[in-house]
Amino acid sequence: MEETPTAKLAAEYLRLGGARLAKIDDNKISTRQWVHETRDAEEFWNAHIAPLDEARREEVILHLPTINRV
Repeated sequence: MEETPTAKLAAEYLRLGGARLAKIDDNKISTRQWVHETRDAEEFWNAHIAPLDEARREEVILHLPTINRV
């Protein structure tokens, strides 16, 4: 199965040392971060994920590890 573009962005962000976690609460999607991430991951987020429109950014966030329990 081929990865979606948003899944690829999330995977690259995590590979670079990204530490943000997805938080999903009442259908509101955001991220939380308690651990510092690498400079490369922060730069990647700011350059490739932060500029996306809200819907696409949320798609990326849904591919991150989550703080929610299932």
